[in-house]
Amino acid sequence: MIDFRYHLVSIVAIFLALALGIVLGSTTLSNSVSDTLRQQANSAAKSAQQARNQQRDLERQGKGEEQFSRGLGPQLVADRLKGQSVVLVETPGAGDDSIEQLGELAKNAGAAVTGRVTVQKKLLDDDQRATVEELATQLKGDGVEFASDATAYDKAGLVLASALVTKDGAKSGREDAAGGAVLNAFRQGGYITTSGKVGQHATLAIMVAPAGPYAYDGGDDDNKALISLAAALDGAGRGTVVGGPSTSAREGGLIAALRDADAKDTVSTVDVVDTASGQVVTILALQNELGGKSGQYGTGAGASGYLPSPAPTAGKNG
Repeated sequence: MIDFRYHLVSIVAIFLALALGIVLGSTTLSNSVSDTLRQQANSAAKSAQQARNQQRDLERQGKGEEQFSRGLGPQLVADRLKGQSVVLVETPGAGDDSIEQLGELAKNAGAAVTGRVTVQKKLLDDDQRATVEELATQLKGDGVEFASDATAYDKAGLVLASALVTKDGAKSGREDAAGGAVLNAFRQGGYITTSGKVGQHATLAIMVAPAGPYAYDGGDDDNKALISLAAALDGAGRGTVVGGPSTSAREGGLIAALRDADAKDTVSTVDVVDTASGQVVTILALQNELGGKSGQYGTGAGASGYLPSPAPTAGKNG
């Protein structure tokens, strides 16, 4: 049986033969036309080589900048979060490397990291909404108030936030029975997984956004649910930053959705968190959050600049 490769080779051979016939059979092609074609071909080859060289130079420059930021990052953030604690929140589809690196940089900044909460896709599923709302209502503790128009995910966010973060320095670093019950219930329901001692009530939160948009029916609702959680963490603690790669700031991405929501007034975002410099910016944004300043940083739509301007003073927070 004659396969596709045979047809392809045959077609190429035919065109080569035609081209060769034209070249050999033509007696009217002038030398000037040949020279022009040759010059154009040489010019195109030269332009292509220049483009390749520029691409290599840009790649080397990018690697150098990444190495620079990675090497100096710990010094740039030193003591900026001294006396604070951070909980890491991983969303479905987030990059694991970024959240690990952010945790290490938060420690370099002087903060304790209580642990990591990984939100499971099940929490966002439409068929779980009623169950999530019922669970949140049952677990609602003293000091947690639901607005009359609160959605299921507004309620879940408020309840989870009460178990993870606090504004109260005396409560920071301590677990309590109510918070433990909340975390256990959401773990047993398959809605979250945890590592570390996340029940010890951090003062700050970093949420890492999905690497790409939730490109399916209901994706917008999933973004809204995560925005509700981010806003609740910010309200219950001393500040929250949502970080993600540049793709998260594109249409359908979590950061793009947050920047279009009311939450942008209180929750900071960084859309270059997959880079070393972007991780430094995340720490600077957290430091600003301690002073009540929120902002949108990075290179994507809705960012006011790459980093806070003016940058917060090193060694000062709160």
